[in-house]
Amino acid sequence: MGEQQSKNSNNDFDVIVVGAGFGGMYMLHKLREQGFSAKVIEAGDGVGGTWYWNRYPGARCDIESLDYQFGFSDEIQRGWSWTERFSAQPEILRYAQWVSEKLDLLKDIQFKTRVIQTNFNEQKNNWSIETDTGETYTGKYCVMATGCLSMPRAPDFDGLDSFKGNVYFTAQWPHEEVDFSGQTVAVIGTGSSGIQSIPIFASQADHVTVFQRTPNFSLPAYNKPLEAGAAEAHKDKFMALRREAREVGVGFGNAAEAKPAAQYNKEEAASHLEEVWKVGGLGVLSAFSDMVLSNESNDVAAEFIRDKIRGMVDDPVIAEKLAPKSYPLGTKRPCVDTGYFDVYNRDNVSLIDINDDAIESITATGIKTAGNEYTVDNIVFATGFDAMTGALLKMDIRGRDGYTLNQKWEEGARTYLGLSMAGFPNLFTVTGPGSPSVLSNMIVSIEQHVEWIVDCLKHMRENNIDSIEADTQAESDWVAHVNQLADLTLFPQANSWYIGANIPGKPRVFMPYIGGVGAYAQKCNQVAADGYDGFKFSEVS
Repeated sequence: MGEQQSKNSNNDFDVIVVGAGFGGMYMLHKLREQGFSAKVIEAGDGVGGTWYWNRYPGARCDIESLDYQFGFSDEIQRGWSWTERFSAQPEILRYAQWVSEKLDLLKDIQFKTRVIQTNFNEQKNNWSIETDTGETYTGKYCVMATGCLSMPRAPDFDGLDSFKGNVYFTAQWPHEEVDFSGQTVAVIGTGSSGIQSIPIFASQADHVTVFQRTPNFSLPAYNKPLEAGAAEAHKDKFMALRREAREVGVGFGNAAEAKPAAQYNKEEAASHLEEVWKVGGLGVLSAFSDMVLSNESNDVAAEFIRDKIRGMVDDPVIAEKLAPKSYPLGTKRPCVDTGYFDVYNRDNVSLIDINDDAIESITATGIKTAGNEYTVDNIVFATGFDAMTGALLKMDIRGRDGYTLNQKWEEGARTYLGLSMAGFPNLFTVTGPGSPSVLSNMIVSIEQHVEWIVDCLKHMRENNIDSIEADTQAESDWVAHVNQLADLTLFPQANSWYIGANIPGKPRVFMPYIGGVGAYAQKCNQVAADGYDGFKFSEVS
């Protein structure tokens, strides 16, 4: 480990990192490993990021545990043993805490501290980070490891303040246990958090009323305990598998090469989809190689899932309401569930399609729609996130000449490689807009980003370079490239949070890079090999 550069003792560091999720944790480890002094600022009182905040009942990762873990250390992956195929939030949080203790990270993390403004000082060539505690931290570099799904979408219903019952947000669930036994519950939203939590609520409550705007494709997890022998055997091959995962499309799995749907006849396609369905998880999304390129191929798989929903839900009217038809499979974030569709066969669960009966307001006793009024004891908002940009825009980031990130992104998120932005020197984003991020195994993408950023900082230190920022033209070319790739697919056909469609007034720009983690990493590596092509440097005077 390199010797840490000396810094003033009072909140002045080489690098300020915002966020103590998996990105911030690994960033701190790599910075310390290379001799940079660093401080992580975290709003919560513990590590874990999305797994710290999202404690709602049923919260579970949709990537298998054996893939959803750090891959930078053989010692670490051998030291932890997962208990389930798809890990639940408490286990993932325990894993994050265990890693933080293993790497001795906690001493360099400032918890219970929220960033309220981030300013670049051109005279001092550093970043000043103002917090809600009144303290200010400074660093030559600032790394935003704030996560893609960390800013909950605020509900915009009239009368919310008048409700006399309990209000919950899946993205900010209480740390203490919540039990709805003997009570009535309204759930607004059927994205991943709604789909995971509704079966739990239904097992407790007297009645659950679900308000759905857009039905979601959801795939069975077939979750089960991991057999100890198989889990241990996996540790011997994990590092090799992770190296392979960093070169494939989504950063996990080692499935056989998929074929276009047209290469199957109707019976063969149905048989193939049935085999993939029985495995569980997200495999159906890659059953055909042209799933996101051809409407015809996509609809073969989509209709297969719709038929599965019809087979699980007894009431044919409810089944049709739950069967997505307005967008192609995979173009909105798909879900992985345990017993979601079966829950609508229970007498204590009702489904309200707000396209037919729109919510007009929240009242003192419940929810008023165009045609009815529903009295409930509790309202749960499972309304999602201001994805990919919300957390960054909340921190009032001000770059060169006081230019704010909010001004820069007025017409949509603009970055170079999802790593850097013109006008914001020495500021980096981990899995920012313009990178594979949410279309990949996030931990694989996090590790690739962190390692690239730290290598860049080492390059700057070794070559007496004072600052780096994206070139405006390179940034524009990359944004255009990201959207051109998306336009070759079916993704633009969906009003998804990938394009900001879930937030009123948010500019419609496709934010994640769809070309895959392997192609993306090759591009990043080539940029570095070519002397950081597309970036502007200034040397120490």
